[in-house]
Amino acid sequence: MQEVVAQLIADHQAGLNRFIVTANPEIVLAARKDPAYMQVLQTADYVTADGIGIVKGAALLGNPVPERVTGFDLMRTLLQHADLHHDRVFFLGAKPAVLRQTLAAVRKQYPGVVIAGSHDGYFAPDEAAEVAAQIKAARPAFVFVALGFPKQEMFIHQFRDQTPALWMGVGGSFDVLAGVVQRAPQSWQEHHVEWLYRLLQDPRRLGRMMALPHYLTLILWHKFTNKQN
Repeated sequence: MQEVVAQLIADHQAGLNRFIVTANPEIVLAARKDPAYMQVLQTADYVTADGIGIVKGAALLGNPVPERVTGFDLMRTLLQHADLHHDRVFFLGAKPAVLRQTLAAVRKQYPGVVIAGSHDGYFAPDEAAEVAAQIKAARPAFVFVALGFPKQEMFIHQFRDQTPALWMGVGGSFDVLAGVVQRAPQSWQEHHVEWLYRLLQDPRRLGRMMALPHYLTLILWHKFTNKQN
């Protein structure tokens, strides 16, 4: 976390355009099925291991990563920096009510952040260019995109060149920031069972959670057969 934050702050201070992907097993599996999405992810400047499955999988394959770097934690750390330096931030995504609660939480928790603009996640594909124009006009330093995968990464890939900023897909992070979804207690996070806490909160996530055993099966298959398919 410290390394990626230091690098992103340096990039931000240099006025560079950056695309950050916080990858979990669901994103990896989606990219395996969709070559176009895979190509988009490969254009990212940084990919972090958002999910203990990524960390464990990398270790099993003999290419370990230092630690898990979640999208929510990374977003929160960048907001802390923006708070101290009065940076401009654009918030894109979530339901209108959740977005309003997110902005209210930002104003309360990070009063130094300049909310350069915002837009909810409910817009038609033919309206995407108009939303991107709003982002460009807002001149943000950070753009947090909470559209869910693969839509958020596709949007960033298509429009990131319109303004030099740090662009990051943050999935459901607005829900957590707004208080609509409760994040797992620290002890659950430390024991790498945050996924279970989220499942207990919302049993409807069971179908999505099935990505984890599928992902692990692929990792083990690759490890013991040296195949990539």
